Amino acid sequence: MKNIKRTIYNILDKSEQNGLAEKIFDIMIISLIILNVVAVICEPSIKDPNALAFLKILEIVSVIIFTIEYLLRIWVADLSMPQKNKWKARFLFILTPMAIIDLLAILPFYIPFIIPVDLRVLRMLRVFRLLRIFKANRYTSALTTVFRVIKNKAEQLISSLFVVIVLMIIASVLMFNIENYAQPEKFVSVFDAMWWSVATLTTVGYGDIYPITLAGKLLAAIIAILGIGIVAIPTGIIASGFTELVHQKNEQNTRICPHCGKEID
Repeated sequence: MKNIKRTIYNILDKSEQNGLAEKIFDIMIISLIILNVVAVICEPSIKDPNALAFLKILEIVSVIIFTIEYLLRIWVADLSMPQKNKWKARFLFILTPMAIIDLLAILPFYIPFIIPVDLRVLRMLRVFRLLRIFKANRYTSALTTVFRVIKNKAEQLISSLFVVIVLMIIASVLMFNIENYAQPEKFVSVFDAMWWSVATLTTVGYGDIYPITLAGKLLAAIIAILGIGIVAIPTGIIASGFTELVHQKNEQNTRICPHCGKEID
């Protein structure tokens, strides 16, 4: 039983010992996730009873597979935390973000069987099925790398977001005081001006609200130019994060000869 448990753990948690089995499992789960996302998108517009019956079967099969996977991950969780008690390790795993996503992905299917739910509420719960797309993060190194970069650069990204918020508030207050007299029906409050500043700083510019006074246009021009630079700040932070991560991986993969100290190809 211990060998079976270790094998399952290696397949679920990406071990080189089970290369082929792991790849087959990853392809199967990712394919199932893609099918489910497509089904959620297409289902509202499908009227054919046969197609709807197929989607229902797909939903049942998917939930069974995802449920088995979720339970197996709980079962082998203690192998990833050998220093902790078996049940404590499993409890800590259940609280991890990916485990919560796994649970939310299958929960809407089981809720009506446990608690009587109004059908309209059930339709809302079906949206949670889209969370299955986040399960793909576990099986693709690309998404894992993106989340690692965001996590490593979280402090700088939060700082840049704070700068954006401060600038947005200042621009909103200034624009309200400038434009309120000229077009009170558009700039009714600072919150209306805040909507304008969001659209301008993000360089979207919907055109539903805009300044007409000379001072307002000058301020809008300045904010629009600043918006271009502000959008570039988080882009630069994330790009540098990717560069640092690639550099770290290259250093880890570089092998040094213990005798001569040179790199081994």
